[in-house]
Amino acid sequence: MLATQMKQKESVFYFVSYPAEDLLKKVRFSSRFYGDGETIEPEKPDPTDEVGAFFTRVEKSDAAFQRELSRKKLKDIENFYETADSQPPIPATVLLFTREQLKFEPVGSFDNVGNLDEPSEKYLIIDGQHRLAALHFYRSHRPEEARVMHVPCMIFDGRSEDFAPEMFVTINANATRINKSHLVDLYERVSYEKPDKKLSAKIAELCYLEADSPLRYKINRLGGRSRQAKWILQAELFNEIHRWFKSEPAWLEQYGHRDRAAMHFYEITRDFLRAAQQVFGEAWDNPNYKVTRPVTLKALLRVCADLIRSGEGQPEGRVARWKERLQPWEDLVSEFRNDGFFERFPAKGQVERVSRIHKKLAQAIGIKTDKRPETAGGA
Repeated sequence: MLATQMKQKESVFYFVSYPAEDLLKKVRFSSRFYGDGETIEPEKPDPTDEVGAFFTRVEKSDAAFQRELSRKKLKDIENFYETADSQPPIPATVLLFTREQLKFEPVGSFDNVGNLDEPSEKYLIIDGQHRLAALHFYRSHRPEEARVMHVPCMIFDGRSEDFAPEMFVTINANATRINKSHLVDLYERVSYEKPDKKLSAKIAELCYLEADSPLRYKINRLGGRSRQAKWILQAELFNEIHRWFKSEPAWLEQYGHRDRAAMHFYEITRDFLRAAQQVFGEAWDNPNYKVTRPVTLKALLRVCADLIRSGEGQPEGRVARWKERLQPWEDLVSEFRNDGFFERFPAKGQVERVSRIHKKLAQAIGIKTDKRPETAGGA
């Protein structure tokens, strides 16, 4: 097929005007799509295709790809294809990805125009899946019109397995259709993402996976395998940890290797939550209390950061030392009972309520929240 080779910095990719019939035979859908009396079944990725497996997991678990919305959205797009006469029905490019390295041969005197081989496997659709699904149904209803349509496509080939997820994050980071927990999963794999986000994502992952973590399997990660009751969304946990490094950028510079830094701050988080668990006693993970609910957990993590800043984060005997430090919280346990909780911590929303709980907990152990120490102390 004829293609234009595009070069941007170190990236090489291809622009192709793909005949609709040929393109629909060469792509695989990772979501289920519904038309009038017809269904597009998602294709299972190859067992070795990590990228395809990730896309399938996202499409299945994110609410934006559920049946009702999919049906309405496809109907709207198909209707646009039918009514768009004076303007192109598909003006925006569809982004396709293949793990195969495609052969490109320039023609004539051109360096960037030539013949591009097609992959032996089907393309993964990075962006444009709804447009192509609507095109599939449009072709069923108006085959003669669809036969002469061409679809503008960008083809990315032969990249590492991180490339397609990185492109996915780039496209969807500011979109409402993708849950942020999916993006948190990918921060470590995105080359341009800032170190504070990568480190925060790694710590959140350790909190979920490590066997000694009080939050193990209690974090709601989309696509997670555990059926245990969840306490907090992964994105909420990530946001609280990320607050640490936004407010104390010097902490990032104290540890050269990200994995070493992540383990250091994970262990601090683990030990603090262990100490808090012992102080709260039976109220911890108790449905009659709101101790392990998001608003309280986020406030606890802010107290943890306060203790680190005050120089109390040294590892020797940390759990026992912090248990003694947090002992005044025993007198506050009753305030976290479900009955009357929202009256005891009145607020206009969760942000304000977390702040109120944080202030209450901090003041109980002699920490002022209105003035932050200058140094990072024990971090």
